[in-house]
This record gives sequence, C-alpha cells and structure tokens, in this order.
Amino acid sequence: MERTIVDSASQIVTSLRWLGIEWDEGPGKDGPAGPYFQSQRRHLYRKYAELLLEKGCAYRCYCTPEELEQRREEDRKAGRAPRYDGRCRHLTEEQRRAFEAEGRKPALRLLTPDEGVTVVDDLVHGEVSFDNALIGDFVVMKSDGFPTYNFACVVDDALMGITHVLRADEHLSNTPKQIMIYRALEFPMPRFGHVPMILAPDRSKLSKRHGATSVEEFRQAGYLPEAIVNYLAYLGWSPGDESRLYTIDEMAERFDLDDVSRTPAVYDVNKLTWINGHWMREMDIDRLTEYVLPYVQEAGYVGSPASVEEVKRLKDILLSMRDRVKLLTEVADAISYFYTDDWDYDAKGFAKLFTKPGVAELLEMGRDRLAALERFDLESTEAAYRALIAEKGISGGALIHPTRLALTGRTVGPGLFDVMVNLGKDKVIERLDRAIRLMRSRGNA
Repeated sequence: MERTIVDSASQIVTSLRWLGIEWDEGPGKDGPAGPYFQSQRRHLYRKYAELLLEKGCAYRCYCTPEELEQRREEDRKAGRAPRYDGRCRHLTEEQRRAFEAEGRKPALRLLTPDEGVTVVDDLVHGEVSFDNALIGDFVVMKSDGFPTYNFACVVDDALMGITHVLRADEHLSNTPKQIMIYRALEFPMPRFGHVPMILAPDRSKLSKRHGATSVEEFRQAGYLPEAIVNYLAYLGWSPGDESRLYTIDEMAERFDLDDVSRTPAVYDVNKLTWINGHWMREMDIDRLTEYVLPYVQEAGYVGSPASVEEVKRLKDILLSMRDRVKLLTEVADAISYFYTDDWDYDAKGFAKLFTKPGVAELLEMGRDRLAALERFDLESTEAAYRALIAEKGISGGALIHPTRLALTGRTVGPGLFDVMVNLGKDKVIERLDRAIRLMRSRGNA
C-alpha cells in the first residue's frame, strides 16, 4: 500500500510537470513549508490535535465502528439523517479508563455547535448555509493515529499559507467542517471556491468507461500537454473566445473567477481532439518535432538518437502535413510513405485512377519532365507539371491525382509538390516507374 501511494504521488508530480504546471515550493523544490507529503507530517497533525484537546474544542471518542454503524442504522430506520449523537462528549475519567481497559483506542472528535448555521462565502456560488445540527461532532484524528481528510487539509493549508482553496463542487459539503476546524485552531481563514464537476457526455459522473481519465492515458493517446491544459481550462471557464489557443501564462493573465460557470461542464473528447489538432498546426515546428520524434523512432523511421539530417527532414515533412493529423499517435502512419516502400495502393483509388486508359502514358510524361529537372524543389516541380497539364489541355487533377497515388499509395495527403521534394528526386522517379510498370502489366496503358 505504501509503495502504491508513493508511486501515485510520483506520477502526479510527473504529470503536472509534463503539463507545464510548476510550483514555487513543494516536492522537488524544498522550502520553509515542508515536508510536503502527509506521511511525513504526522507529527504536525498530532501537535494540533493535542492543541484542540487542550482548548476543549475536541474530545476522545471510544465508540467502535460496529456501535457507530448500529446507531446510523437506527437513525435511518427512524427517518433521521445519520449523525453522531455525542455520547462520548462528557465521559468521566473513570469511563475513559474503563474503555481503554477493554483495549479501545479513541478517535478524536471536534466539538461542534448544535444550533445555528455555518455559512460558506463561496467565490463561485456566493453564500451557502449549512445547518450545524445536521453536521454533528466529526472525527479529526482516527483511532489509528492518522488524520482525516478535513483535518489534514486545514493543517496543511494553514501552515503552508494557502489563501485560496479552489476545488470541485463535491467538496462544498466538506467546507463547513473545515471552517469549524480553522476557527477552533484560530488559523487565518482562506477564501473557498467550488467549481462545477466535469460530467460525461450523457451527463453522468465521469468515469473510466467514458475513456481516458488520467494525464498519462491522454499522453499515451497522443495529446499535447498544451492542448490538455487549454481544454481543461475551458471546462467551466469562458474567456470569451474559445476558438483561440492560450498558453498557461496567457490563461493565468486572463483568468477571472467571475468567468467560471456554476453549471457542470460536459467532457467532449471531440473538442479536446480538435484543440489538439489546432495546437499541432499552430505550435512552433521545433517543439512539435520534439513531441513527434519518439513516435517515429518507435516506428523505426529515424535513429535513436536521431541525426541532425534526420531531424531536419522530419521537420520538413511535418511542415507539409501537420494540418492533416490531430494526434501525435497518427503521425507515424501519416508519414510512413516518406520512410518506407512497404505499402499497398489504396484499393478504391487504384480502381478509380489506375484503370483509366492513358494514365500510364500520362504518368510517364510527368516522370520524364521531373527526371529532366536540374533543380528539384517546390517551384521547379510544380512548374514542370503545370506546363505538361497546359500542353495536354487536361485538368490538373488528371495528372496530380494518379501521381499522388503512385508516390504515396494514398488518394489524400499534403501538397503533391511538398511530397515530391520531401521524397527526393530519385525516390519519385522510382515510384512513378513502379506504378507505370504495374499498370502496363495489367494492360492499363
């Protein structure tokens, strides 16, 4: 269990850093508020638990789990909301010793008001009132010596100087309890804000069955950290123009709690994928190449480490086709024909384009024009093809579409002349020759 917790914490830190979210002080950046893991702060929880006892704000409770469950069941049968009945509030010293003689280990409960309300001045929802009579004396330290969530949160946040606590709506019901602890310990009260939950497309609670739920899963699926952060910010926050991309610094500058919605946001993987594709088109090509490199290395297209020449070629290829992919995981397949000849012609494309009379002859003319070029760049390749199209009095697609199929095996892709330049002259001539031979072998000259 301890190993699992350590691994989980390490994964959270790794994920935050991959997303580009850094902190001024915390794990890996030691400072005066450390240590930062609750397992290393038990002495602090014990210290403030003892302070609550000394102040008369808490008391030891010897009730067993079985006894507590029996009373909860009685409350339910009577139609009452389950609430601790406070029977250990005023135990005598003799009663306490008797319980301890039985081997009972006490939990620590906060002494809470029986009347009135606790008001949460929420930054998102405004004032929300909670009836104290429904809260009851709750546990702050369990009988095993570990703090409860509410107690640990208060001690940690107070000692670390947290001024604003922003979290999901589901924690709003915890807030009156935490306010009571803040008051009992006379800690400065932070501001609380509870943002809407993220719901699944069917408006149910988001879960594993709706797709990836961890940062690492999204990373493995080929999403960029910039896109994930951008999308998460849009869930419940409306900056006014959700069609544009924002960096973390830009979002930090524009963010205002007044722009946070009070209604739950709906998770939409299609919008996330659209944002990811948008980032792939717009981000700095050097950074995109860094993200793509591991995928093409895994496919065996470039070395590991990649040479300067390999990186430059990959960058040129990405520039020509990055608007045609939306995920990093799509890139290796999308550019495979630049690196390997081990592919088949698209069946529908073959039937439509390579079976027409005269196509082989037309491709051969295009092949000869390209072979005669001294310079093999975008301008010269396009000029050669446009001249042939004009001379033959044909549509551009009559030559360009079968050429694309011959060079890539596909009917769609980046600009044809970008493909030619990135393949190189020798490979272009070789693939045109292969397509011409295949058509003629089948009588489709």
